[in-house]
Amino acid sequence: MTTAHGAPIARILQRQHGVISWRQARRHLSESAIWHRVESGRWQRMHLGVYLTHTGPVTEIEQWWIASLAVGNGRPALLAGVTALRVLGLKTPGSPGDAGPIHVILPARLTDKDPPWNVVVHRSRYLSDADVCRTGAVPCTTPGRSLIDAAQWALTDTAAITLVAAAVQQRVAGVDEAGVALRARRRVRRRRVIAAALADAGGGSESAYEVEFVRLCRRAGLPEPARQAVRTDRAGRRRYRDVFFEPWDVHVEIDGSQHMEVRGWYADMRSGNEVAISGVRLLRFPGWAVRHRPDEVVADVRAALTAAGWSEARPRAA
Repeated sequence: MTTAHGAPIARILQRQHGVISWRQARRHLSESAIWHRVESGRWQRMHLGVYLTHTGPVTEIEQWWIASLAVGNGRPALLAGVTALRVLGLKTPGSPGDAGPIHVILPARLTDKDPPWNVVVHRSRYLSDADVCRTGAVPCTTPGRSLIDAAQWALTDTAAITLVAAAVQQRVAGVDEAGVALRARRRVRRRRVIAAALADAGGGSESAYEVEFVRLCRRAGLPEPARQAVRTDRAGRRRYRDVFFEPWDVHVEIDGSQHMEVRGWYADMRSGNEVAISGVRLLRFPGWAVRHRPDEVVADVRAALTAAGWSEARPRAA
């Protein structure tokens, strides 16, 4: 059992953060030795055939290993989706306990009828060695594959878009890599939403959103705004306004995903303050809302214009 480099089982426990399966333990321990550790309380039984080799609280990474070994029937299965993104470094709001279920993926030919209570098992016909990330702390899918799965498994379009923006901004997944993963799949839920979110995260959609916003105004019978109107702020600096309804002093900003980034929040707030100080009404929309929530966008713009003196019967300000 021992070598010049120490006990093999110790290396397994170090790699797996104290979690081990019955299958792995039996390579190095007898059945009676395993049961003695469990019955004496030195090991905790976390699931059928999966043990935690200490008695303290269970950490998030230990929960990941428990899920991986439980679903893999004693061998590590791949964590996937948003769970894989977290393994690879994605920071999400809230505490680890608020992260939701753990997502694990299996080849379509395999099943798991009794996963742990907090685990969602997905099965895929398109899962190969190329989808396996070799650098994660727990076996998981690659960043690009993980992001596409996370977005298609999200509960809403908004959640999917937010995940794409966060993963790209935090450099957990690259736009190009995720794009390759998206094109490689025949069937992906909300494919168009994900593709648009990737384009936005890559900086290629902001002007397209502005064009789409102007078209939206035309279809809704709203006045047509100017784009990229130039104004001078208090410090004498030239500022560009994405969309501006000049007769009514209504300013609309259409934000790409970079505006969701923490580093940009304060700068955006200061810019908004400048607009408010000048007496202009400011509305802000994420780019995805223009495309996927047009009725809400139109309702807000119509309300702002009406409050500023516009009406469909009298379209220009007095």
